[in-house]
Amino acid sequence: MYRLKYASATTFKYLTLIVGVFCALAPLVVVVFASFKTSKEYLNSSALAPPSDWFNFDNYRTAFVKGHMLTGFKNTLIIMVTALVGNMLVGTMIAYVLQRFAFKGRGIIMSLFLFAALIPGVTTQVITFKIINALELFNTMGSAILLYMGTDIIGIYIFIQFMDNISTQLDESAMLDGASYFTIFAKIIFPLLAPAIITMMIIKGIGIYNDFYIPFLYMPDPSLRTISTSLFAFKGPFGSHWETICAAVMLIIIPTAVVFVALQKWIYNGFMQGAVK
Repeated sequence: MYRLKYASATTFKYLTLIVGVFCALAPLVVVVFASFKTSKEYLNSSALAPPSDWFNFDNYRTAFVKGHMLTGFKNTLIIMVTALVGNMLVGTMIAYVLQRFAFKGRGIIMSLFLFAALIPGVTTQVITFKIINALELFNTMGSAILLYMGTDIIGIYIFIQFMDNISTQLDESAMLDGASYFTIFAKIIFPLLAPAIITMMIIKGIGIYNDFYIPFLYMPDPSLRTISTSLFAFKGPFGSHWETICAAVMLIIIPTAVVFVALQKWIYNGFMQGAVK
């Protein structure tokens, strides 16, 4: 009886895993297959049927050249690098002040950050757009960079948790040697926060890379297209050519997948070390 229950539980476990893997990979497999098919083959074959020619890169060539994907990659890279540098500097500085200094209003500031995170973003879009327009940043990369630079409570919380493991004796020793608070932050705290910074850069970077709303709303100029808005542009001339759209999707997925596989240990280690103790 015990063996029967154990076998049933094991079978159920693996069946659940197989179903989960299928649900996760099936859409990606369909996109990969479609990206190598011709228009005629795509219309006359099953979505799960592999392409007849795995070396048919015409769809990729069309997507990259006519979709101006190179411009999208360039603009996305500029926005991402600039926003991430600013975001990490602002986030670590805020965490440094909140964790290292005791002052009146510290709890209120943390509460305000948490409260702001609970407000649905869509409710603030009208005033946000007015602010960007008043700063004359509409239809410029500066609008996206400024909005992406804004830090959040999750990033600050992870930085604070990491900083809890950095002894205050390092600060005191540096102050005895005449170091200022800025020097302590720049030469001691910031370098020791490297695991948390890399973790947040990966998470934030993927979010910026995949974001569609901000580039679409604040940068309508075709020369300012990012990866996401370049893909959206295929709805026009290639609206019925799904094989070309799938090729464009693969061009966007590949860099993200490579970065994630190469840096996944930083993501897992960062969240584990920054978790609640």
